[in-house]
Formats: sequence, structure tokens, C-alpha cells
Amino acid sequence: MSTLVLELRQGDTMIVNGAPIRFRTKSRIELTARARFLFGKQIMAPDEADTPARRIYFALQTAYIGTDEERACGLGSARELIGQFSAATTSALVREILERALALAEADDCYQALKLARRIIRHEDAVLGPARSA
Repeated sequence: MSTLVLELRQGDTMIVNGAPIRFRTKSRIELTARARFLFGKQIMAPDEADTPARRIYFALQTAYIGTDEERACGLGSARELIGQFSAATTSALVREILERALALAEADDCYQALKLARRIIRHEDAVLGPARSA
């Protein structure tokens, strides 16, 4: 694996292998080994999972950065939530994206699955309107 360099601002939060890290100063870090990580706006707090698409994202996030036990539960929740969303939507494209996201998560590529879940959140916001004011 090549080195990944990230620049984070003071106050940013990053989760690495399930451990939350808050940066007290502007920092530049290098990840030199494979790690499960999210940072900044990629991290969804539990109270933000307030729509079906956001609940899918949160479940996939848990499957990605949780403990071993939490990851298994997160993947199970993601399967259930994706099934419910797929059954309720009229969009074949959304069903295809969700199917790909679940396949990626089951192949332990949750980071890519989260990218697809963000597309579903944008779709949900466009169809139903944003869940909360920005």
C-alpha cells in the first residue's frame, strides 16, 4: 500500500480503526498501513441517521469502522435497511446502486459502499427534500 497523506484542521475528527481522534491543532498525517478510517463530514453521528438513506449510511459506517462485533451488526442492519429501501423505491437505478453498495460491504469494501450510500442520500434529499435545514 502506498502512503496516504491527509491534512486536517484544528477541531477535525477522524476515526481510525474504530478509535475517534480529535485534532487540537492543524495536522498533516501519513497513513502508511491499511486502516479503516473516516474523517470530517464523512462521519455521521447516530442522531443524524434520521431518514431511510441516512440509516443505511450509518449502518454501513458501523460495518466499516466499528468493533468486530459492531461491524457484523452494522452489516446485518445494512442488509435489512437496503432491502426495505429497495422494496419501497420506484427507481431501478437506486436499487442497482444499493445492490452494488451491499455487495461491496459484503466484500469488506465498506469505504466504497459509503460513497454509493452518499449518492442515495442525495437522491432521497432531491425526491423528498432535505431532512433538516442546513
